[in-house]
Amino acid sequence: MVLDPSRVLLTDQVAVVTGAAQGIGAAVARSFARFGADLALCDREADGLAATAADVEAAGRRVVTAVLDVRDADAVAAHLGEVQDRFGRVDVLVNNAGGTFFADFLAVSDKGQRSLVDENFTSVTHFVRGCLPLMPDGGAIISVTSIEAHQAAPGFAVYAAMKAAVESLTQSLALELGPRRIRCNTIAPDAVSTPGDSGLAEGMRDAMRFAPTYDPPLGHQGDPDDCAGAAVFLASSLSRFVTGTTIHVSGGNRAAGGWRMTGDRAAYTLGDGAIVTTPLAPS
Repeated sequence: MVLDPSRVLLTDQVAVVTGAAQGIGAAVARSFARFGADLALCDREADGLAATAADVEAAGRRVVTAVLDVRDADAVAAHLGEVQDRFGRVDVLVNNAGGTFFADFLAVSDKGQRSLVDENFTSVTHFVRGCLPLMPDGGAIISVTSIEAHQAAPGFAVYAAMKAAVESLTQSLALELGPRRIRCNTIAPDAVSTPGDSGLAEGMRDAMRFAPTYDPPLGHQGDPDDCAGAAVFLASSLSRFVTGTTIHVSGGNRAAGGWRMTGDRAAYTLGDGAIVTTPLAPS
């Protein structure tokens, strides 16, 4: 295979993107359109979905939209039926829709838990099952998870468990669908500013006993287009030999693990529990 710029293009491919009204989903949809794809978009929020669809059309690409709840299997089936009628196939599926709320595990009711399971995991299985019969060999399934799929998430235990479940499902699908050359991968963001995060942070600020890092090693926050870049790569033939894996779009937070920057000094803990700080080298 000879690499050239055309390998990253998605010309005339059909991509389904869930949760496309704002944030990462909207950024992925707009980027895919700029790289040549036609889009099928869904979300519960009608106005934002219409705005994303308008941007897709402004890029000269076709678009189908549906205002729906991704937890509703019948609504998902109806949407994918329209996609089949309009486009005839699905080349790329991006499972982006999801959501959470802040609460200690014991404070989450059965109803709240079911909502988290359905929105973050069952919705993915709905779309995978619905899209696979429409997907030709060589397609791609991309699921947006979170850094919380790979670490503890106090206050978000069920959400994190479901993101880890999507990671596990993706690895199994990578093997099952390998003979069809359908690549299955995930994107795990962290420190990526989205509209949904701002409202969530307000409810967390006074109640959290554990605080995540907000200062990635790269020194700045990310934005939804950073995740869209990873999605374009995973949807294109540049990633034709990449499956069953995760791209961490986290500014280095995944690599940092428990390490945190403290002002202009790096801190680490000795075996006896003493905390030592060392001045950072000048840039």
